[in-house]
Amino acid sequence: MNEPTADPRAATAHESAGAPEPVRADPWAVLRRDNQARIGLGSVGVALPSRAVLELNSSLAAARDAVHVGLDTGELVAQLAACGIGDPIVLTSRARNRGEYLRRPDLGRVPAELEVLPATGWQLGFVIADGLSSKAIREHAANLVRCLVADLGSDYTIAPPVVVTQARVAVGDWIGQRMGLETVIVLIGERPGLSVADSLGMYLTHCPKPGLSDARRNCISNIHPPQGLGYRAAAATAARLVAGARALGHSGVDLKDSGPDPSLTS
Repeated sequence: MNEPTADPRAATAHESAGAPEPVRADPWAVLRRDNQARIGLGSVGVALPSRAVLELNSSLAAARDAVHVGLDTGELVAQLAACGIGDPIVLTSRARNRGEYLRRPDLGRVPAELEVLPATGWQLGFVIADGLSSKAIREHAANLVRCLVADLGSDYTIAPPVVVTQARVAVGDWIGQRMGLETVIVLIGERPGLSVADSLGMYLTHCPKPGLSDARRNCISNIHPPQGLGYRAAAATAARLVAGARALGHSGVDLKDSGPDPSLTS
């Protein structure tokens, strides 16, 4: 009598059930390598993996600190004094504290006093404002000013730098008019995100005066090497914009930078 024969399909299924699943390549790995955005985080059931949650909470804390931690003006003044363009002058805006600064953007656009500023008249001046990230100013402002002075110092007269706390971009219009600046460049801490908490922005205004709209400015943003724009590339762009504004007679939307894209150069 013939003995029963095992079904080979059942054996194959049994072996497959016990075998480890093949390792699959992560399709997001290439994008994450060159991108700070939170992409392809994966999941555990319907939730994010613990590592992703912890990293998100850490980034949120860093962003809050960047906004709320005050700027150490003493350390910054010492760094700027070494740039060789005069003794820095420290001001504050009309916002009396950080809470009022965040609730009342209009107060951050006006200096609390202007009388301490010299009205000598220069071709160019730098205003360093804490903005929404004191960390950005602390880590990048002095280095960027050094590169700006290297690129612009031989072509233009440069005023002593002005440091302003609780400040918005438009504070530079008041300072520029008071000091008789032909062009003012405001370096300001940008609003932190969940990937970057130390990004610096640079705003150029030719013929500054109170009441100008943002359409009269040119912005160079995302300055935070090594991940963001580098100091030398930002300074070179600013130098081209200063020359262009002087030739055009004004800054803003009509002024374009025709230089190379720094993201495409090594």
